[in-house]
Amino acid sequence: MILPGVVAVLILKNTSVEGPGTIEDHLNEAGMPYSVVDLEKEGLPDTKGFDTLVMMGGPMSVNEESQYRYISDEITLVKEFVAAGRKVFGVCLGAQIMAKALGARVYAGSEKEIGWYDITLTEEGSIDPLMKRLATHSRTEDLRRSFPVFHWHGETFDIPEGAVRLAGSALYPNQAFRYGDNAYAFQFHIEVRKAMIYEWLKNEPVDMVQIRAKTEAAYDDYLGGALSFYKAFLK
Repeated sequence: MILPGVVAVLILKNTSVEGPGTIEDHLNEAGMPYSVVDLEKEGLPDTKGFDTLVMMGGPMSVNEESQYRYISDEITLVKEFVAAGRKVFGVCLGAQIMAKALGARVYAGSEKEIGWYDITLTEEGSIDPLMKRLATHSRTEDLRRSFPVFHWHGETFDIPEGAVRLAGSALYPNQAFRYGDNAYAFQFHIEVRKAMIYEWLKNEPVDMVQIRAKTEAAYDDYLGGALSFYKAFLK
């Protein structure tokens, strides 16, 4: 329960199977109040007690607002939070919702991007203090310009006017952006637990032997970068 007057994090799930994963783990570890709302099953709560909005992924398109009515509600929330200077963080579909709310186009990519692929920081991304946390190797403390992240998406977005492009990949040039100082959008799945990756892809036409090998090799460092990013953003 969120107490009146206590700032907290509102996490919106666009589908029941894509939860906040390591974001929730961090919030629990930090003792920060939060609420998770499954939009497939329940409506939006009163947002007055929340200073941070987090939107998760989902298989639907941001352009399917007539079928998924709550997407329009999320677009409105993004505009309200940004205008009020409150924090906003979008993952995958959540990032696409942010892009559309900020006036950019969202559309199908040339092909799906599923699995572990490198993103490369832009010049702006390489000096962004929060992206540097994500890009710093958790063991060697090396700041990398390119590093692997976990993807599962088939749509992309243009960078909104006034936003800063932070990273891209070979298939999707727009992988991350920042709008102002308090809003970050990531096309990739920063929030995955290792078990989530295996559960999500168990029935997908992918090479699970390769996925498992890459996950086992990359995951611990990926988690370290993600937790460092959360610590800075969700403070």
